[in-house]
Amino acid sequence: MSTTTAADILQNRIIPQIAADLQIKPHQALAAVTLLNEGATVPFISRYRKEVTDGLDDTQLRSLEERLNYLTELEERRAAIVKSIEEQGKLTPELFQSIDTAATKQTLEDLYLPYKPKRRTRAQIAREAGLEPLALALLADPTLDSATEAAKYLNAEAGINDVKAALNGARDILAENFSENAELLANLRAYLNKNGVVYAAVVAGKETEGQKFLDYFAYDEKLANVPSHRALAIFRGRNEGILTVRLGLSEELEQVTPHPCETQIAQQFNIADQNCSGDAFLLNCCRWAWRVKLQLHLETELLGNLREAAELEAINVFGKNLRDLLLAAPAGHKAIMGIDPGIRTGCKIAVIDSTSKFLAHDTIYPHQPRNDWEGSLHRIAVLAKQHGVQLIAIGNGTASRETEKLVADLMKRHPELGLQKIVVSEAGASVYSASELAAKEFPDLDVSIRGAVSIARRLQDPLAELVKIDAKAIGVGQYQHDVNQRELARALTAVVEDCVNAVGVDVNTASAQLLANVSGLNSILAKNIVDYRDANGAFENRNALKKVPRLGDKTFEQAAGFLRIANSTNPLDASAVHPEAYPVVEKILAKIQQGIKDVMGKKEALKGVSPSEFTDEKFGLPTVKDIFNELEKPGRDPRGEFKTATFSDGIEDIRDLTTGMILEGVITNVANFGAFVDIGVHQDGLVHISALSNKYVSDPREVVKTGQLVKVKVMEVDVQRARIGLSMRLDDEPSAGSKGGSAARNPERRTERNHDRGNTRQAPQTETAFAAAFAKLKR
Repeated sequence: MSTTTAADILQNRIIPQIAADLQIKPHQALAAVTLLNEGATVPFISRYRKEVTDGLDDTQLRSLEERLNYLTELEERRAAIVKSIEEQGKLTPELFQSIDTAATKQTLEDLYLPYKPKRRTRAQIAREAGLEPLALALLADPTLDSATEAAKYLNAEAGINDVKAALNGARDILAENFSENAELLANLRAYLNKNGVVYAAVVAGKETEGQKFLDYFAYDEKLANVPSHRALAIFRGRNEGILTVRLGLSEELEQVTPHPCETQIAQQFNIADQNCSGDAFLLNCCRWAWRVKLQLHLETELLGNLREAAELEAINVFGKNLRDLLLAAPAGHKAIMGIDPGIRTGCKIAVIDSTSKFLAHDTIYPHQPRNDWEGSLHRIAVLAKQHGVQLIAIGNGTASRETEKLVADLMKRHPELGLQKIVVSEAGASVYSASELAAKEFPDLDVSIRGAVSIARRLQDPLAELVKIDAKAIGVGQYQHDVNQRELARALTAVVEDCVNAVGVDVNTASAQLLANVSGLNSILAKNIVDYRDANGAFENRNALKKVPRLGDKTFEQAAGFLRIANSTNPLDASAVHPEAYPVVEKILAKIQQGIKDVMGKKEALKGVSPSEFTDEKFGLPTVKDIFNELEKPGRDPRGEFKTATFSDGIEDIRDLTTGMILEGVITNVANFGAFVDIGVHQDGLVHISALSNKYVSDPREVVKTGQLVKVKVMEVDVQRARIGLSMRLDDEPSAGSKGGSAARNPERRTERNHDRGNTRQAPQTETAFAAAFAKLKR
C-alpha cells in the first residue's frame, strides 16, 4: 500500500525520531547518521567532525548509533509485517495505518498477533467447527440466551455434540480475540506496569542452601520501583532454584472480585452485568481470557522487560566503572617493580623499564613457611638498585598487606633508593597471564611471572595494559555474568574504543591489542602495523602508515589523528591535530611568522591571533579551537594526575578494624546502591548510597568514581560474614554494638525507602553491611 523508499523512511521517519529522542536538532541527527553510514567511527566523528554534527560528543553519538540500530530494525520489521498480512489478503487501510504509525517493536508485534502464523489452537478448531458466528452473535447481543443460540450450532461430525461443547468453543474464540487485541494489550500492560507487584519466595527446603538470598525469601515490591541490582538478585535466585518469582497485584487488589484485569477486558469490549441472559457467558469469557490467555503471557513479558531493563542498567554501570578504570592516571615513564604476592608459593617479582620493556624477574619467600624476610629484602634491594626502580606495584590479592609491610621495611632501610609503594588491583591479571597473548609476549616466563609483569604495567599505563584483558574479566560490574553477554561485550567494546581514542596511541610502542581499538583499525590492521614496524623499524611520520598493507585512505582518515609519533619528522605527528588540518597550522605559522617548534607547547606564541581568523568552508571554529589547544599543549593526556592511597600501618585484616576509625581508601567499584572501597584489609567495605554525602544522592556516580581516593569512617565490622560498613560522612557516629552485629531483616530496602524520601540519616550499619552482600553476588 506504499511505495516509500528507504531514503524516504530515513529522512522522514528515522531522523526526526532520533532528533526527538536525543533532544538534538534534525540536521545534527542527519549529519551523524550520514557519517556513520559512510563508515566513520564515533571517536572520529566526535573529535574531527564537530562542525558537521554541531558538536555532538561521543556519549551522544553512542546513543544515536544505538537508537539508529533500533529504528532501522523497527522499519525492517514493519515492512515484513505489512508484507505478511498483505499476502494473507487481510491488510485493510485502517490496519495499515495502525502498523505504519506504530512507534515500538512491541506495538508492532501486538498488531501482528492475530495474523501471525501459529500452531493450531482450540479457537482455530472451534472456528473450523463453524462456531465463530455463534461467538460473534453472543458478543454483539448480550440479550440472546446463550444456551438457545448454542443449540443451533451442534455438529456431531466436528465433535460439537452438546450445548456445553458449543459454548466452550465460542468462549475459546472470544478469549483468543480478546487476547489478540492490540489496544487491550497496551492498556493491560500499562496497568500492570503501574500497579504490578513482584513477589519472590523461597523454595521449600532451600532455606539453608539459599542464605545469600535471605532477604528475598518473603519479598514483594512494586514492579515500577524494583531497582536493577535487586531485580538481578531475584532472577539469579530463581535461576539457582532458590526462589520462585511471580508478578501479581497488591494483596488488596488481588482480593477484588472480579479481578481488576478481567474488568479491564470487559470494559474494552463493553461487557457488563446488566441482568441480560448472555452476561454471565461473556463475563466468563473475560475471566477465561485473563486466566488462560493473558495472565501468564503478560507476566512473562513484563518480568522479561524488568530483567532486560535491569541488565541494561547493569551494563551501563559496568561501562561507567570500566571507563573510570581505563582512564585512571598512569604512573608514566618510570621503572617499576611488580610484585604478585603469595605465601607458600612465594612472591613473584618482575621489573619493567620506563618503556614497559621486561627486564628481570625473581621469586622471594618472605612469608610462611620459609619466612626468609632478610633474604627477600636483600634481593628486592638489589633489583631496585640495578634497574633504577622508582615505584613498586603490589598486587592486592593474598598476602598483599604482608608484602606491603616487607616493602615498607625496605623503604625504611634504604631511603637512598627513593622508592614508593602502591597497591594495585590484580583483577584480570591471572586471565592475561594464562592467555595466548601473554604466551606470545613472554614464551619463556612462568605464568605467575607474567602476572607480575601485568601488575607493573597496569600501574605504568592502566589503559595500555588493561586492553589486553577481556573487559568482562576486570571485575568492575554488578551481576556481569547474569546479563546479556552479547550486549555487554558490545557496550564494553565501545567504552574501550572511546577511552583509547580519547588518550591517543604511540604507534611505535603500542601493542596490537591497543592499536586494534583505534578508530578505523581492527585486529588484522593492528597486526599489520606491528609486523611492518618490526620489519622496517619505527614509523618516521604519519604518512609512513600508508605503506602498511591494507591500510587505505579511508582507514588513514579515520585513524591518523589518534596515532601519535614521537620524534617524527613533523612535530604535529605527536599531537592530536589531524593530518588533514596541517594546512590550517601552516596558515597560523605564516600569520605569526614562526616555526612549528617555536610554537608547540608555548601558549604565549599564539597571543594576538584568534581561531576565528583561520576558519574556512572545511574547517570551522570548533576544529580550529582544538588545533589551538593542541599547539598550546601538544598530545595532552585527558587522564588525571597520578595519586596513590596510603593505607594505615597496622590495619591489615578485618579484625584490626574498629568502629570510628577514619581511613584512606580507593573506590574499587560503584553500584547503584553505593560504592565499594579498598581500605587495605583484603575485603572491600561498602559506603551505602545514603552515606556518600550530606546531600541527597540519587546516583552514586554523582559523588564517586572507580579509582578515586577517598577518606571513610568505619561504621560497622561484621567479622563473621566479612562485611564492613563505611561512611564518607566523617561526622557520622557508629551505632552502639556495631562491631560483629548481624544484618537486619530486609534492611537495604528500608534504607533505600528512607533515602528516597530525602532522609539523609546514616543508615544503621546492620543495614549498610547487608548491602555488602552484593559484592559477592556481583562476582
